[in-house]
Amino acid sequence: MMKNRLFKLLGLLILLGSLAGGWVLMEYRLFTENAMTVPEGGTAIMVEPGTPLSGVAAVLQRKGLIDHPRFFVWMARLRGKATAVQAGEYRIGPGLTPPQLLAKMAAGEVIQYELTLVEGWTIHQTLAAVREHPRLKHTLGKASPEEVMARIGHPDEHPEGRFFPDTYHFPSGTTDVAFLRRAYRAMEQTLAAAWEGRVEDLPYDGPYEALIMASIVEKETAVPDERGRIAGVFVRRLEKGMRLQTDPTVIYGLGQGFDGNIRRRDLRRDTPYNTYLHSGLPPTPIAMPGAESIEAALHPAPGDALYFVSKGDGSHHFSATLEEHNRAVRRYQLNGG
Repeated sequence: MMKNRLFKLLGLLILLGSLAGGWVLMEYRLFTENAMTVPEGGTAIMVEPGTPLSGVAAVLQRKGLIDHPRFFVWMARLRGKATAVQAGEYRIGPGLTPPQLLAKMAAGEVIQYELTLVEGWTIHQTLAAVREHPRLKHTLGKASPEEVMARIGHPDEHPEGRFFPDTYHFPSGTTDVAFLRRAYRAMEQTLAAAWEGRVEDLPYDGPYEALIMASIVEKETAVPDERGRIAGVFVRRLEKGMRLQTDPTVIYGLGQGFDGNIRRRDLRRDTPYNTYLHSGLPPTPIAMPGAESIEAALHPAPGDALYFVSKGDGSHHFSATLEEHNRAVRRYQLNGG
């Protein structure tokens, strides 16, 4: 009698276990096949470095994205991705299933933010943009440009013009130092490649002088077709021993004292960047040149022009003689066009 009861009880337990197991399997299948509960506009989660798989599942549960964190752990283990989940911030849109999210995390498809460094910016403008970006991890504080160069591993280099202007994408938490190192390498690589392809007999002692020239070209014109012509004028002036006499270098030398209007007394102020007073190139770049300006500095347009003057619309009039140049000045500047 007792044996019969035990067998019945055992059978009942097996039946209940089978039913429970079947229910769990059904729930697990629904978990893997159905989309997660995601707000209409999507959401984001952050997986901190070192977070275990169970911790990732707990984050998803706290966000209300899944009801069964253990299922997420099982799924990752069954699919061989228990140790593949990468740290970072992930965007989760409506319709995403747990397996799709797991694949995204295993591939490290984190949210990418962007910051654009603009052609013609000075080092101070560049550092201000980096310091203001909310998704970069700020470690530099109020470090001076010279201190920044030391932090990125180039303590003996002047900071101006060393970073390549471009739109950079990066994950949240990228440090400001890592970002600037990347922009530094981009400029280094761009300049080196352009230098290798330069035309012959340029009046530069090396790539750095080409970078200086490119920065002047960048500040002189925003008209793409004029960059090569501007560079051609300056190269010919260097070859003839003429002073460059370019306002942007004077303005750079004035620093914070420049109020937006360049005056005759400014052209007489003796700074290392006053190319009206000093021959040759200034000692450093005056801004970040873009790839087109670097290309122009290393491939100046041929011709005989030695002067140019702004027409007032962003473009310039080029002249081969001082007499022609003076007429252009009277036409476009003294008489208001």
